[in-house]
Amino acid sequence: MVTRIVPWVSGAVYGIVLLAGLYSALAGLGSANAARLAGFVAGIGALFVLDAVEWRVARLPVVFLGVRVVLFFAVAALDEPGLSRVLFVLVPFAAYLTFGCAAGLVLGGLCLAVLVGGFAVWVPGWYADTESVSDVLMFTTGLVLALAVADVAVRERRAASRVAELSAAAERNRLARDIHDSLGHHLTAVSIQLEKVAAFADRDPGVAGRALADARRSVGHALEDVRTSVGTLRAGTQSLVGALTELGVALDVHGEEPDIDPATVTTLYRAAQEAVTNARRHGEARHVRVSVTFGAATRLVVTDDGRGFDTGEPRSGYGLLSLRERAALVGGTVTVDSAPGTGTRVTVTVP
Repeated sequence: MVTRIVPWVSGAVYGIVLLAGLYSALAGLGSANAARLAGFVAGIGALFVLDAVEWRVARLPVVFLGVRVVLFFAVAALDEPGLSRVLFVLVPFAAYLTFGCAAGLVLGGLCLAVLVGGFAVWVPGWYADTESVSDVLMFTTGLVLALAVADVAVRERRAASRVAELSAAAERNRLARDIHDSLGHHLTAVSIQLEKVAAFADRDPGVAGRALADARRSVGHALEDVRTSVGTLRAGTQSLVGALTELGVALDVHGEEPDIDPATVTTLYRAAQEAVTNARRHGEARHVRVSVTFGAATRLVVTDDGRGFDTGEPRSGYGLLSLRERAALVGGTVTVDSAPGTGTRVTVTVP
């Protein structure tokens, strides 16, 4: 994948060179040639335009780099004090981002060789002149810093890509777990109940009828879980409050919702969704309330007046373990307070 030049870096350098050139003209550091100054300003303007076009066109990176180098030479030729030589540190910088480390190092060495060669031709004895040696030293330092910044930018983008891959893998695992633990469970129950119907249809119609009713309930639960999974996928494209509103339960919101990343929105919504489903299906709750508080951390609390359960009792299938795993992916924690006959309180906190 081609990594294009970072626009603010080049734009900042262009702006500094432009201000330096204008200052040199106004302060009389160079010849007061209006045509030359106009050409210098036009060259800097062309560089700004080139970067804007390149950012929108992902093709022909070699052409853009070549045109940029030509413009650098043109601007440097029009800049009599020679302050615009700093533009050439962007050559290895852009090459590193676009073509990789080797290209950046090679062009960086080439730019330094051109500078030293120019001094050797046009500044006799430059190596004994403090100002010329200082120019070479500063240009070399600029090259090193430019390559270092490019390396950091490339590493950061690779890390961001890796995080995105890991997030996608975690989401795939979550969906697989949901399908296995919920939909798979219901389909297995339907299969067993239908076999029971077939076995008792002639011998005991009453048992067969109850088995058929149980199968229908399992189908209903399966459809509910499918809608739940679809709702979870949609939640990542909404605000957290907007997603929670669709749960159809009492909702309290404290504070103003900040800009929360989609992974956190999905995690909090899925936790609330699971807690509400458990309260209604297993806890037989009459009232369920969701509360979300925004601050230094986002805190989601789901409470119900159901029959509760013993939190120390091992529980199978999709439940507290999956909730904790999901919260841990975004640096969050889950606590559950419940006891038989006292309802349940699920709290999810995400920094």
